[in-house]
This record gives sequence, C-alpha cells and structure tokens, in this order.
Amino acid sequence: MTGLLDHKFKTILIGVAFSPNLKNNVYEAMRMVDFFDSNMILVHVGIKTKEKEATIKELISGFSDDTEKVKIIWREGNPVDVIIETAKESNADLIMLGATPREDFLKFYIGSIARKITRNAHCSVLLLIKPSEDLRPCHHVVVNGLKDDKTKQTIFSAFEVAQNLGAQQLTIVEEISQQEVQVVIQDDKSLLKATKRKEQITKKEHLRVQDIVNEVPEDFKSGIHIKTQPIFGKRGYSIGHYARVISADLLIMNAPGKTTFLDRIFPHDIEHILAELPTDVLIIR
Repeated sequence: MTGLLDHKFKTILIGVAFSPNLKNNVYEAMRMVDFFDSNMILVHVGIKTKEKEATIKELISGFSDDTEKVKIIWREGNPVDVIIETAKESNADLIMLGATPREDFLKFYIGSIARKITRNAHCSVLLLIKPSEDLRPCHHVVVNGLKDDKTKQTIFSAFEVAQNLGAQQLTIVEEISQQEVQVVIQDDKSLLKATKRKEQITKKEHLRVQDIVNEVPEDFKSGIHIKTQPIFGKRGYSIGHYARVISADLLIMNAPGKTTFLDRIFPHDIEHILAELPTDVLIIR
C-alpha cells in the first residue's frame, strides 16, 4: 500500500527547445513544480550559447535561487537519447513534453521525438496541448479504469494529481470491448440478450473499480466528485473521444507496454491517444 501512495513527482524534467512555445512551456513546468513541491530540471539538447543561457535564466528569474531546486543541463546528441538518459540519471519522476497543433489548430498530435520519449521513458510523461503563460485551471480529470495490473496505481496517482491541481471532479472510465458482449443481434430476443449481457458486464466492472476507489485514502478523495463511466468500444479511442466530448482538462492513462511494428499499423490503447491528443495527457509509470 505504501508503494502505491509514494508517487509524488519529486523531480520534473522538461526539454527546452528555443521555439515560439519556449516561454509557455517553461511557465507550465514552473507551475507543476510549485503544485507538487518538486525540483525542476531544464534540458536543452544543442550547443550552449550565452544568448540561450541568458534567455532561460531570465525566464526562471525570481522562481528559485536554490541550485538544488532548479538545474539547467546542456547536452548535445540525439534528442530522444539525451532526454531519456538525463531523466534516468537525474531520477526524474515526470517528463513534460509539448504537442504540435495540426493545420486547423483544433487537433493536436505529438511529433516523432516526443512519441519515442513517451514510449521509452522510465518515468511518467505529461503531454501538453496548449502550454500557457497564464494558469489554466484544472477542473475535471478523466482516468482509465480498464482491467489491467497497472490500473490500481494509475487511479491512486490520479487522485493525488487531482488534489494537487485542485480538480473538482474525477471520472473513472471503464472501457469495455464490444467483443465481451459476444451476442450477434438478429432479432428482439438477441437484442434483449445483448442488453442484459451489457448490464451484467457494466455492474461487474463498476464493482471492480469501486473496490479500488474504496482503498484510496479519504484525504485523496476529499472535495472531489467521483464518477464512474462505462463505455463500450475500442480501447484508447473510446476514452480519448469521451475526454474530448466532455472537455476534460486532463486525461490520465496507464503507461503503454512494449510496442511493436504491428502496433504502428494496427494502433491500440495508448497509440490512439498519441495519434490525436484529446486534451493534456498524463501517462503514469
């Protein structure tokens, strides 16, 4: 039980690229560090110059003079390898990455570098679709409740994150595959059978998730409205669609397993989320 609760982000790492979003990305990282009382590591992959150093120092000026609280690391090399290795060496608990808007500015995806980091990082990853200089309140958090060994840890972490971010609602989505119904609808009788089967599965899933929620410490649940939402559909795609429709502020997911070439051709679970981010996404490891 202690291990499940010990998931506070003690060290947060953010990759610093000198793009138009630099200021917003750094401000988002500084706010997360404040929310979780963490240390912050800023990593720039590239050549260190006086101009770049001055820019970063100006952005974080006044945030903290404690060199243990904020570190700036300059390294050259492959961005994916540098970020992942630096996160490991620094015992980072969270890596923050920014998403890229598509041409219509209404949909967001992560580039190949961020995608590789997300798949291979040893720690949790936070993907931001609209990093902002100003605080964006987090009201509603959605977390996956699928039947998986990682789900209990993810739900516990979701409650802790929701408390730290001041969210008022947390919805646990139970994604249920249509294949579990296993009834071919041909007439009224088969329709009734399928409906009853769905009701049985929904009740069973609700009880499973409720057992997890009952184990969450009361101080983690204080002030948060808790809802469970069963959805029949394709894993990953269904919860992403749900998070988008209800305008969730944060979607929290289990970390993906090891991906293969076939996962790129026939995406599933987290791959649907990475293909088109519905909102800010936190992947828990």
